[in-house]
Amino acid sequence: MPDDFGQVEDLALSNALSERYLAYALSTIMSRSLPDVRDGLKPVHRRLIYGMHQLKLDPRSGFKKCARVVGDVMGKFHPHGDSSIYEALVRLAQDFSSRFPLIEGQGNFGNVDGDNAAAMRYTESRLTEIAEYLLRGIDEDAVDFRATYDGEEQEPVVLPGAFPNLLANGAAGIAVGMATSIPPHNAGEVCAAALHLIANPEASTAELLAHMKGPDFPTGGELVEDEATILAAYETGRGSLRTRAVWAKEPAKNGTWNIVVTEIPYQVQKSRLVEQIALLLGDKKLPLLADVRDESAEQIRLVLEPKSRTVDADMLMASLFRATQLESRFSLNMNVLADGRNPKVMGLKAILRAWADHRHEVLVRRSNHRLAAIAKRLEILDGYIKVFLNLDEVIRIIRFEDKPKEQLIATFELSEVQAEAILNMRLRALRKLEEMEIRNEHKKLSAEQKGLQALLKDEGKRWAKIAEEIAEVQAKFGAGPLGARRTKISAAAPVVEIVAEALVEREPITIILSEKGWIRAQKGHLADGAELKFKEGDKLFKLLPCQSTDKVALLGTNGRVYTLKAADIPRGRGDGQAIRLLVELANEDGVLMLFVPDPEQKYLVASSTGRGFILPGAELASERRAGKTILVVKPGEEWVLCVPANGDHVAVIGQNRKLLVFPLEQLPEMPRGTGVQLQKYKDGGLSDAKVFTLAEGLSWSIGERVRNEGKLTEWLGARAAAGRLPPNGFPKSNKFGG
Repeated sequence: MPDDFGQVEDLALSNALSERYLAYALSTIMSRSLPDVRDGLKPVHRRLIYGMHQLKLDPRSGFKKCARVVGDVMGKFHPHGDSSIYEALVRLAQDFSSRFPLIEGQGNFGNVDGDNAAAMRYTESRLTEIAEYLLRGIDEDAVDFRATYDGEEQEPVVLPGAFPNLLANGAAGIAVGMATSIPPHNAGEVCAAALHLIANPEASTAELLAHMKGPDFPTGGELVEDEATILAAYETGRGSLRTRAVWAKEPAKNGTWNIVVTEIPYQVQKSRLVEQIALLLGDKKLPLLADVRDESAEQIRLVLEPKSRTVDADMLMASLFRATQLESRFSLNMNVLADGRNPKVMGLKAILRAWADHRHEVLVRRSNHRLAAIAKRLEILDGYIKVFLNLDEVIRIIRFEDKPKEQLIATFELSEVQAEAILNMRLRALRKLEEMEIRNEHKKLSAEQKGLQALLKDEGKRWAKIAEEIAEVQAKFGAGPLGARRTKISAAAPVVEIVAEALVEREPITIILSEKGWIRAQKGHLADGAELKFKEGDKLFKLLPCQSTDKVALLGTNGRVYTLKAADIPRGRGDGQAIRLLVELANEDGVLMLFVPDPEQKYLVASSTGRGFILPGAELASERRAGKTILVVKPGEEWVLCVPANGDHVAVIGQNRKLLVFPLEQLPEMPRGTGVQLQKYKDGGLSDAKVFTLAEGLSWSIGERVRNEGKLTEWLGARAAAGRLPPNGFPKSNKFGG
């Protein structure tokens, strides 16, 4: 083996792989995925802008084919596929992707629907004025340069970055083991926050957020987060911010209305959003929505048609926010390259500090570069002034001497630079007027030199200069159509309780319950005498007309209440479904009642032994399949009574055919319990009870006739008394209802 082959070193495969993977990861992080905190650009974006600068594609020049730009950038700076370079160029030109576009495009650059840009041979581009601010000072030694991949060219390590691009345009990228996601912001607000930080270096993030309210997306929308959540996100550099579409209620024909969406969340493709809503509509997962139409032209206009005019608009939008991309979350992860090499998650204050420090370094470097240029020019001007003082001798030396340069240096004590400049001077510059101009230029440059020297010596003056430059950017890009805030900052969106009834189309139905516990529903309200079919040996127990949005209370003889959603009851003309499959009702327990309770109504409930109380109607609801206990019944007892408590007295009749009337106020109002004794019995128990108004008399039904008894003195007593036989003509069934 030759001696110069190189050193062979034994390495463990795992170590070798980890080292190379780490090198690959760092290369991906630094060269592709993460933006630099100073100019907010990834390498491909930086190379694009610098390449277009070299092509002299400034805002005042004509457009050039994007294929020319991509080819130039790929050949000189970015040795990757042309498609990735063109995609980066397109994104910088899209006003719905970039809040402040760095490239002005001509041709088809895609749209918010998600349509791709035309091929690069068809599109043209040039830099915007914002990009010029990013480049300001690039030719004045403002930043370092490095060799390109092939060593034939030089490229900037970072741009001077007079525009706060990182926060203004945001960034997104996925690296190896890490990612970045920075939302765009309003440039005027970013500048205001930076100015506040320069004036108050110890300012808190909360103070900075008083100037920079939060993200400002190019597509507008509404940010619905509380201040605490926003503050926590910008302090740590990590968080999640919720954005919503902007909508309004628009009147339509015949008293109807539509919802019009004019702004959608950032990075949501409109066509896919419409497709998503249409699919959910087809799957009947948006019961409040009838139709969706895209009437967009240059401005977004999505029309949402409700199912009916009775639909609540807020409820409809709440259901859409929950189910579609009309509401989305933006994950904030401000992971950037600090100092151009170290990945770091930075908060708002740290990012603004890093940008301001970069601007300070650029100012110092540009000032030193300008001082060097001034010193060189003053040296030449000093030589010119000596020439004009001894013009005849200078002409003689140039005309007659063999070595005029050396003779000029020796005669007038000139430097080599001065002598060379004099020899290159044109004859027209020998006019008297030119002498005056030279002296004026010398005076101006001398004054500028003193100003720059004073600037470099005084840090306070430097920061004042930086603040002046930032204020210029703020004035230029923080106002007008481009600078006006687009995203509305709102407080945390109130939680709209989407009740099940709201998600069900309201229509009349009739619930049919048989004696053997089979339940079903039919569309429409059926008459009491409607012809219905049941299983053999079964018959009708309850026919309940209601609405599909109602919640139905089923009272069990076990003292429990069960809530059924009318919309969930099986439809059709079959036998239906066993009630015990819908609720946990034991086989030995029966059904007392099936009705739609009124939460504002109060009810008298009682057991078979005659114990009861007044129950608020709101208690007749249970979200559990097992139900909720209302009346505590003992073994051998049953829940037998639940009637509206409208009146001031209670009439109770027992199975012993004794009637008792007592004031309603003698009964307690309770949410649950065993109750108190309504009437005293030696044998049997409670047959029926009724709450009525004493002044109106006590009424009962006999067939189709109604009888009223106004003189009730002999039956009046205290609760728990035995009572007396009812008036003549009282039904033998011992029921007030007949």
